[in-house]
Amino acid sequence: MASERTQDKCRETAVHPDAVAACEASGLAEPVIRDLAESFKALADPTRIRILHSLSRQELCVCDLAQLLGMAQSAVSHQLRYLRTLRIVRNRRAGNTVYYTCDDEHITSLLQLGIDHIQHVSRDKEHTIARSTQP
Repeated sequence: MASERTQDKCRETAVHPDAVAACEASGLAEPVIRDLAESFKALADPTRIRILHSLSRQELCVCDLAQLLGMAQSAVSHQLRYLRTLRIVRNRRAGNTVYYTCDDEHITSLLQLGIDHIQHVSRDKEHTIARSTQP
């Protein structure tokens, strides 16, 4: 356990000024950092991930999403309002029905990259477990 705690620390303190300066020069502005954190926060909720995954496949109305997710329309609407505020989804009205779709392919790409990453990590875990159980 103690080795796990020290594994993420340098054994000796040695700052690398060139590396630090290069990172400082290419740093992000605070407003960008805050907005990016807010976007990732939106992706950190299982319900919103389900909504975005569905909307990345097809335009759907609130009723459709509520059925898919097994949730009340009001709960789905609440999540959609949050995503719309962040400009992650957009809506259009057709008569009495409001349809939603993803508004930003960057978010759709992030979602897919996240899915790919999880599948990759899962395959690595399975491979590691299989190797450790072999005689």
